[in-house]
Amino acid sequence: MSTVSTRPPEGRYGRSSDERADRTLKVVGGVLAVVLLAVIGWFGYHYVGQSKISGEVISFDASKDAVKVRLEVRKDAGARGYCTVRSQAEDGDEVGRADFRFDEDATRVDKVVTLRTTAPGTTAELLGCHAD
Repeated sequence: MSTVSTRPPEGRYGRSSDERADRTLKVVGGVLAVVLLAVIGWFGYHYVGQSKISGEVISFDASKDAVKVRLEVRKDAGARGYCTVRSQAEDGDEVGRADFRFDEDATRVDKVVTLRTTAPGTTAELLGCHAD
């Protein structure tokens, strides 16, 4: 016994609507992918490439009314700016926040700063660094 095919012969009636829809979806998907990559690249360039000063907390030592924070700051030569550091208590309340300036000409600055607190702080968090 043979099976009867319900499909039309190949190439006889042109493209089906499903093939046209697939092609349209592929084109739209490709365009959206390119746009998404361009947006990610633009944000990445402005976040990394335009940052003139950045830093990180290396260590901290908390006491009853202050937190000593060792910051490592990387910046462009001659760039001036500041870094904002905060400390929180054990219950999550903010007990101290201060800006520390970095005006040195060096591209890497390793400095210990003292953040005064209103209660015993348990953390030292770098909120960000900003160039002038």
